[in-house]
Amino acid sequence: MSGLVHTLVIVALVALVIVRQFRARAIDTDRRWWLVPVVLAAVAFGQSGIVDPHHRTGSAALLAVEVLIALGTGAGWAWTSRVWTAPDGVVWAAGTRAGVVVWLAGIALRVGVFALGAACGVHQHGSALLLGLAVTLLVRAGILTWRAQSLRPAGSVAPAYGDGVRLAWKERV
Repeated sequence: MSGLVHTLVIVALVALVIVRQFRARAIDTDRRWWLVPVVLAAVAFGQSGIVDPHHRTGSAALLAVEVLIALGTGAGWAWTSRVWTAPDGVVWAAGTRAGVVVWLAGIALRVGVFALGAACGVHQHGSALLLGLAVTLLVRAGILTWRAQSLRPAGSVAPAYGDGVRLAWKERV
């Protein structure tokens, strides 16, 4: 994929994620919440150019800063999300206006990192953005899952075998 197409795909993916954050969504703590971010990270690492071969140290430092920004953005996004339990016991989450501020701050910091890299002559590939998005989604999903588990009532333990089942006459001793 060319650099422009790669960047446009990432921008479209980020826009989709930002728009979806305002919809209330049920949090399923049993699903594999980490799978999509891990796939995105694998795609990011699978592409060549994540580290500039001519400026390895500077490129790696900028990538580390990108990951730190992504950690902060994911944590801020998760902690500013509204989380509640519906009467049926399902835990829901939705983004808030504070989440938009977190996203805008994260995007501004990422633009600053890319501008710094460009000023230093370090080539930064779009896979660094993809890795940052993967880290952001992973941190957000992990914190929201943890918050959802802490909201579940203590009595909502899965039933054990035989709970509420009447024993047949042959099973009685």
